[in-house]
Amino acid sequence: MKIKNKVIFCLLGGFLLATSIAFAQDEDREGSKDHPLISRFPGSIIKYYDVKQFDEYILPLGKVERERDEDYKWVYNLTKSKQLEGKITRITYETPEDRSTLEIYRNYELALKKAGVEILFTSTGKEIGDSSNWVRYVYGSLNPLTRGRDGLIADEDRYQRYLSAKLSSPEADVYVSLYVSTGWLYSAVQLDIIEVKPMETGLVTVNADALAKNIARTGHVAVYGIYFDTDKADVKPESEPILQEIAKLLQHNPELKLYVVGHTDNVGDLTYNMELSQARADAVVKILISQYSVDANRLKAYGVGPLAPVASNKTEEGPAKNRRVELVGQ
Repeated sequence: MKIKNKVIFCLLGGFLLATSIAFAQDEDREGSKDHPLISRFPGSIIKYYDVKQFDEYILPLGKVERERDEDYKWVYNLTKSKQLEGKITRITYETPEDRSTLEIYRNYELALKKAGVEILFTSTGKEIGDSSNWVRYVYGSLNPLTRGRDGLIADEDRYQRYLSAKLSSPEADVYVSLYVSTGWLYSAVQLDIIEVKPMETGLVTVNADALAKNIARTGHVAVYGIYFDTDKADVKPESEPILQEIAKLLQHNPELKLYVVGHTDNVGDLTYNMELSQARADAVVKILISQYSVDANRLKAYGVGPLAPVASNKTEEGPAKNRRVELVGQ
């Protein structure tokens, strides 16, 4: 992702201490590097480094709480969070022993604020929750070979500080998750940078064979390549590739008959969503019959609105998963 007028967050008032960093680079984990948007605290070395071009990330906006579930087992949850998707860079730095978590945290915080970044959430000490619970819940295993997770756990809960922030850009938003702690292995910074962007599509093709296998295995298949404008039932031209594959599916399986079922999220009135999902299913059937010469006797359209979700509509990504067309074998 290219961001015009890219902001470089330079710690300690923009002074990178190039000689110190050059020395530290000799000890960095092989193949690792600083993120181009945010420099390291001088004298730090990279202990863990990982980049995913597209993945999901739960950004903490509240503390981690522990409670018992119905089986009386401990479960951990963030009191508030935001689900993100995009390019994710995770860097664990070992920081200089003679620098406090407060000094390191304040330098990152000031650099972010000077760059005009919106601070979304900050917390320190026991307010975040137990250090061990926080690290293992928020950061997972990371890479145990580098102790990239356990090295973050603070000696005492009071030696931990956290912030999450957002940099808005015309091209895309960038989120920052910063955790600073003094642990029994070493003092550390966990810096996660999430560059929100749409997933690169076209890497995997859903073809007629894949549709047939799913219907044979489960009796139905969700189709996400049929597009409609918001609150409309007109099938958009970019839906053509998947419509062609549905037509091939029916051509290759002459005995197959399908229910074409429209689904929506739960935004708005139930009656309206039921009618919209029916109209969209009708539109798909109409195109398959008129443009792809499918026998009308092999297709029946139904709309079930929000009544059969595949994900919670309360999450950020759930509604998009629930807005779909499904092919169900008759």
